[in-house]
Amino acid sequence: PAAKPQTDKEVLVFLRLGRVRGWKTMKMMAIDGQAFNEGSKKLLVVLILTVAWLLAFCSRLFSVIRFESIIHEFDPWFNYRATRELVEHDFYHFLNWFDDSAWYPLGRIVGGTVYPGLMVTSGSLHYILNSLNITVHIRDICVFLAPLFSGLTAICTFLLTREVWDEGAGLFAACFMAIVPGYVSRSVAGSYDNEGIAIFALMLTYFLWIRSMKTGSVFWSALAALAYFYMVSAWGGYVFIINLIPIHVFVLVLMGRFSSRLYVAYTTFYILGLMLSMQIPFVGFQPIRSSEHLAAHGVFLLLHAYMFLTFLRDHMSWETFKDLFVGLVFAAGGVVAISAVFLTWAGYLAPWSGRFYSLFDTSYARIHIPIIASVSEHQPPTWSSMFTDMHMLLIAFPAGVWTCYRKLTDEVVFVLLYAITASYFAGVMVRLILTLTPIVCVVAAI
Repeated sequence: PAAKPQTDKEVLVFLRLGRVRGWKTMKMMAIDGQAFNEGSKKLLVVLILTVAWLLAFCSRLFSVIRFESIIHEFDPWFNYRATRELVEHDFYHFLNWFDDSAWYPLGRIVGGTVYPGLMVTSGSLHYILNSLNITVHIRDICVFLAPLFSGLTAICTFLLTREVWDEGAGLFAACFMAIVPGYVSRSVAGSYDNEGIAIFALMLTYFLWIRSMKTGSVFWSALAALAYFYMVSAWGGYVFIINLIPIHVFVLVLMGRFSSRLYVAYTTFYILGLMLSMQIPFVGFQPIRSSEHLAAHGVFLLLHAYMFLTFLRDHMSWETFKDLFVGLVFAAGGVVAISAVFLTWAGYLAPWSGRFYSLFDTSYARIHIPIIASVSEHQPPTWSSMFTDMHMLLIAFPAGVWTCYRKLTDEVVFVLLYAITASYFAGVMVRLILTLTPIVCVVAAI
């Protein structure tokens, strides 16, 4: 302890030292309080996401609680038999397995006619659990796979919304996604179908794409390509991803928002995603031979042409560049159009499928392919079904679109494009309400 101050000068020094120490103490207390608030905020976020995951899982167990743990419906039962064949043998046996009880009396070569992601996911979980001496029957894994992934989908929705807007909107989106009827109906316990894991892969791919576009990182772009590969292995709706992302890039170029980050993100995603998607036997060479993938190829060429024209603009006068630009645009457009017509006529480029045509012409399937029109899921939805699947989120959805429109960042442009395209396709085919549901949760949360 210091001695008591005697003179006025000692008293002044004593007071100054006390003020400095008090200020330092207050500063340390403020820093500690800020760290405590940050820690409490993170803990609260984790707690809310955990509750959302549990809510998503438990709300889908009604059929198991009311009746028993069983696979129901026709397609889930076939998927279960295919998964059991994979678990009892190996992957190569599964690819070459001929199922004589399906498509009777012709039979079915399963490996080349299914998306194997669902079976491989269940088989991998079964292998990991049994390796840890946790004995679980493959049927129980198949029954509870969709509720398990519904919680993961809610977390991916949180990550996407946080990347696009903020953390608060992300928590709302996760809670909405956990209980929205349009997704619950496709992911209940016992409904062992592709959609159970496909929406998780869809939201994961979109989140990683937004992250890669914002950072311009090859690492995040490669992760987005891997997520896209998982989506291709799980569901035929991967075509929506490989068309929406190129449309997003094209719109950003038209808006004058081209950057090296966008170039690196898309070219990495395109090349890796294209090569990985062709590893699925059921998909094969469709990514390079199908008309449904032309948008991805066209935007890839467009980005390289844009980079080349940017290089020429920096090394020549504006008048010369303007004349050259007009000539190159007409020449490139002519070459692309003639090549597409020739490749389609020669049979190298497959035309659009009847289901794809029916999205733009609702009478096409009824006139030309009645078997597609006969499926109830391919009919246009009614307003009652839209409200049943979205409920009160339909009221917040338009307000969220307007809010996003007032803040047009690159990632918000993606959200708006997703909302517009998914709304149109869901209005044409009731089955595609499933792809509309996630973006309704995101935009309503915003």
